[in-house]
Amino acid sequence: MPRLREILRLPIYEKINCLWVAYFLIKTDFFYRHIFGSMGSHCMIRKPVSLYNTRYIHLGDRVSIGTGVRLDAIVDKPSRAPELRIGNNVNIEQNVHIICHSRIRIGNNVSITGHCAIVDTTHPYQDVHDPRPIGARILDEDSYVEIGDGSFLGFGAIVLPNVRIGKHCVVGANSCVTNDIPDYSVVAGNPAVVVRRYDAVTGTWIRPAATLSE
Repeated sequence: MPRLREILRLPIYEKINCLWVAYFLIKTDFFYRHIFGSMGSHCMIRKPVSLYNTRYIHLGDRVSIGTGVRLDAIVDKPSRAPELRIGNNVNIEQNVHIICHSRIRIGNNVSITGHCAIVDTTHPYQDVHDPRPIGARILDEDSYVEIGDGSFLGFGAIVLPNVRIGKHCVVGANSCVTNDIPDYSVVAGNPAVVVRRYDAVTGTWIRPAATLSE
């Protein structure tokens, strides 16, 4: 936050924005802090659409959560406690959905842009005689999602269960991640595939051999 003298020199719309930021910082510290499992310093939660079972959700320092975000921890059986952990300096933009019934861990310095989804839940459909809606069924498994430090999820990206995204990875817009991604990779598509990787020997980003022939 700028100092008071700096704020007074700003145009009116920037002054208003600074006031909104201050309001959300204060509200987060005095209200949201007490409903989460744990929360670090200087976190800001704007206007979430859903916060469910927040005692199973843990935030690091300087986590920013945008408008319309859904953070849900689902208890589907008494013997499995969900664990959603978000590291330091994480930016979660508008309308992101993160649904955890087992384990989701997001590292430090991760950027999650708007309309992304990160889920560790699978909805089984095979039993056609089950009277429950498919969306109300959750596969009984100890699933997980892990996102490494410094990674970036482009607009509308989806990360499905049992996936590990490495360090300093970039997931392209509207991509669907269904498999593990190694460190220092760029992926795109549905399903997402590696289109660039960092070569430590040459110090450059190169295309994998599989994509050079396409």
